[in-house]
Amino acid sequence: MGDTTVGTLEGRGEATAHPVVQEAGSPPRLRRLRVPRRPRLWFEILLIAVSYWTYSLIRNAVPEQQAEALRNADWIWRFERQLGLAFEESVNHAANSVTWLIVGMNYYYATLHFVVTLGVLVWLYRGHPGRYGAARLVLFATTGIALVGYYLYPLAPPRLMNGQDFVDTVIVHQTWGSMASGDLKNMSNQYAAMPSMHMGWSVWSGLTVFALATVPWVRVLGLVYPAATLVVIVATANHFWLDAVGGVLCLAFGYGVALLWYGGRPHALPRRVPERREREPERIPVPKQG
Repeated sequence: MGDTTVGTLEGRGEATAHPVVQEAGSPPRLRRLRVPRRPRLWFEILLIAVSYWTYSLIRNAVPEQQAEALRNADWIWRFERQLGLAFEESVNHAANSVTWLIVGMNYYYATLHFVVTLGVLVWLYRGHPGRYGAARLVLFATTGIALVGYYLYPLAPPRLMNGQDFVDTVIVHQTWGSMASGDLKNMSNQYAAMPSMHMGWSVWSGLTVFALATVPWVRVLGLVYPAATLVVIVATANHFWLDAVGGVLCLAFGYGVALLWYGGRPHALPRRVPERREREPERIPVPKQG
């Protein structure tokens, strides 16, 4: 009898089911973790709820170093003036002069940050399950590194600065808005302005929609949303524009983590997750030719 080789009934096509980089030297368990999996609804709801609760707990547990936070705000303001880009106060006053506009911005700041981000997560879960895990990892890594920023660099928002003429639009117009204003200020760390997760999460949402949506006007909205968010966080005096830069840098870190883990950008992964085999394919001897 001739020599034999081992084959599978499934053929070679199965080998390319997951276009994810898997290093030959990686342990099998690690390689399996890097393959996109079908998300489970109950687990995702629990994970997001626990993660946000943990994020809020840690963020609000960071010492509110008022003196240092105000000094850092003064430094940011001086630096922006040296650059000739200290426009936050002008935008704040202009928006505040139009009541309906600033009231709308207050509610935008208070609600869309959560509504849009959760909406995009649900959309990914339902329509792009193969990309959901990697996109979620980007969001979680972005938020995690932001916590480090809150601890290392306490920063007062413009509306809390001393000697400046910024308007706290939530207090002036008596709207429900910033968790750091009015009756809710004791529930949130007021000096965690750098980086801006309003900006980080909005850019994540916008890029995800722009990359994966098929309807042209929806893709345009994906680009408009983070731009509008930048205007809102500045107009309501909750952030400097440099806080927004910090949020985008945190997002870049999040994408880097996902790229290293999955071996590709979240948007480039397969849209669907192939069904996993219940058991290993039956291996049969195949006679070697020749």
